[in-house]
Amino acid sequence: MNEYTVILSRLLIAAVAGGIIGLERSYHGRPAGLRTHTLVCVSSSLLMLLTVFQWELLSQVPLDTLRVDPTRMAQGIMTGIGFLGAGVIMKENLTVRGLTTAASVWITAAIGIIIGMGFFAAAGTATVITLLVLSSLGWLERKLRSRRYATLMVRFKREVGLPKAELTSLISKHDISYYSPSYHLEEEGAVFQYSMTINTQNTDNFHTLAESLTRMDQIIEFSIMPTGD
Repeated sequence: MNEYTVILSRLLIAAVAGGIIGLERSYHGRPAGLRTHTLVCVSSSLLMLLTVFQWELLSQVPLDTLRVDPTRMAQGIMTGIGFLGAGVIMKENLTVRGLTTAASVWITAAIGIIIGMGFFAAAGTATVITLLVLSSLGWLERKLRSRRYATLMVRFKREVGLPKAELTSLISKHDISYYSPSYHLEEEGAVFQYSMTINTQNTDNFHTLAESLTRMDQIIEFSIMPTGD
């Protein structure tokens, strides 16, 4: 197999591997999708091909001259991909989204590096594992009975008053736990505010709590902001 066939085959395999992972991300409406993952995988493979064919490219350079180190090239690629991954992480209020997509971009780059070096068995296995993690483990996570956290903020006029015991009793009735309450006076002491972290195993409980708070006339405003995702 001549070098042109090797280069073409490895870049095409990288495009397919990156495209498969990107399709899964595009299907779920993520910001980094088909084109991003394909380009990441191909570019990583392309740079590693530089180290594979450095002897042919630098044949006129004396052998005692420093050549391209494949491990340092890989480190440089993964460092650069870290900045791209950070770009898909978004913070919405107290919720952070995009961590899984950032991780998929990172592993796509790693797969491209492996393909560029010609380690196809490892690259194929990693691609399959990545697809299984992205497509199947998300479903499993949603089925697991894990605690869901949110920050609760309730504001009411100071002269009306809302006893803490009444508020915490209402929270508990919705099968929600609370901790770390804090208290604030705002608007020159005219408005009192409760803030606390709440958690439950069923996020629907947050919705029913919101409905109950809506029916309380003494409350000026409230917010329930989920944390983590």
